[in-house]
Amino acid sequence: MSRLDSFIRRLEAQRSVLDWAAAQTVGRDGLVLELGLGNGRTYDHLRERLPGRAIHVFERDPKAHPQSMPPARLLVIGDMAETLPAFAAQHGASAVLIHVDVTTGVPERDAVALSWLPAEVAALAAPTALVVSGCALDHPALRPEPLPDDVPEGRYFAYRRMGAGERSETGEIV
Repeated sequence: MSRLDSFIRRLEAQRSVLDWAAAQTVGRDGLVLELGLGNGRTYDHLRERLPGRAIHVFERDPKAHPQSMPPARLLVIGDMAETLPAFAAQHGASAVLIHVDVTTGVPERDAVALSWLPAEVAALAAPTALVVSGCALDHPALRPEPLPDDVPEGRYFAYRRMGAGERSETGEIV
């Protein structure tokens, strides 16, 4: 498969997952978080799918298209290893939807981020929150969820934040 075809398939899967996740979030109280702004395409898509909903965006160095920049009050700038714990300290586990799009394509760098990121995501997610991600997130409080049928396995990932007192697949009580 060409790199172009692979890119198109990734974007189609991403759109399908975001549409599905947004539909599951309608009517639920809680925060919506976008981890990684990039050029702003997925933020813009979520903003369109969840009109009137505040979407908090985390980005180290925002350089999105001007039409895809969140308002300053919703943009958290800095290293997520620092900004996510600070945000969790202020807001607690109050997110009903978290979209994680932070990988760089550099395996060594991504491995470092994935060593701490799942715990931060779990700390921000309210019980039964939906977490969708372009990369696998390994944490006992995040239970894998089936994706829409049109999304190939391994192309995107979805998780449900387990509720307090539930047992993970490893038997841990979360």
